[in-house]
Amino acid sequence: MKGLEDVLLIRPDLHEDERGYFYEVFNEKEFNEKTGGKYDFHALQENESKSSKFVFRGLHFQKPPYEQAKLVRVLSGAVIDFAVDIRKDSPTFGRYVCTILTNTSKNQFFIPRGFAHGFLVLTDEAVFEYKCDNYYSKESEGGLRWDDDNITDAEDELLTLKRCLKSYLTDLDLNLMILSEKDKNRITTLKDL
Repeated sequence: MKGLEDVLLIRPDLHEDERGYFYEVFNEKEFNEKTGGKYDFHALQENESKSSKFVFRGLHFQKPPYEQAKLVRVLSGAVIDFAVDIRKDSPTFGRYVCTILTNTSKNQFFIPRGFAHGFLVLTDEAVFEYKCDNYYSKESEGGLRWDDDNITDAEDELLTLKRCLKSYLTDLDLNLMILSEKDKNRITTLKDL
């Protein structure tokens, strides 16, 4: 994606006719060939979540050695999806990119290892699915505060994630966002990593 080249937006080859549609959701060999083997992505775990409007899940990550690359998509509804570079040695450390994922576009978002990930539900509800290249480890679980002002846009405007949400959703009162108790109490910021 523009600004963070390691994060990929994948648009499927959708075959539609009067009967409906068909597309190949994931082909490991093709994915690794098209990315030149850069990620060597092997899906070991697949997760699904259902969330209601204004639920914000994230910004989550797994610490080494359980880091996870994720290939995410929306099965129903719509979300704004975020990837934040938390690789300390990266020139784009602390920068984020985002995209809107919907069940109608069928687009997928690839978030490599070394990134925190989160999404905000835009519709009455959304079903979200993601493939991971490593197993979840509770002991390695980590998360960033979504409102950390050190997280900035990868584009020239350098919007914070909080300002980005307000600009995408001008009528969104950020107090309407629904966070889990764990995410509400996250104290980790980029400076703490």
